[in-house]
Amino acid sequence: MRKQTLGGAIELCAELGGYSLDKSLQQELGVDKAQFSRWQSGTEGVQWPKFELLMDRCGNDAPVLWMLHRRGYDLHSLRRRESDVERENRLLREEVAALRRVIGSPA
Repeated sequence: MRKQTLGGAIELCAELGGYSLDKSLQQELGVDKAQFSRWQSGTEGVQWPKFELLMDRCGNDAPVLWMLHRRGYDLHSLRRRESDVERENRLLREEVAALRRVIGSPA
């Protein structure tokens, strides 16, 4: 919601990831300065694999969230699906907590 364009959301994504839109991020994404600039200006589309790599490198989903907001989605009602590893961790934590309750051991 803070940014008016997809390019602005890409900039926010980089900023939140600790990048200042310098060469290091461009190199990690495998794009040159001109292509990155075209993404920001909206004169060139971003292929999904590059989008995923951008968000993975920066550690946030700002561009996708921007798109969802622009399409009218309520961002407060969205939630990520639980991965297999996250599910396994949650189940193991719940099992440990249950065992501790049964044997009376402190947490």
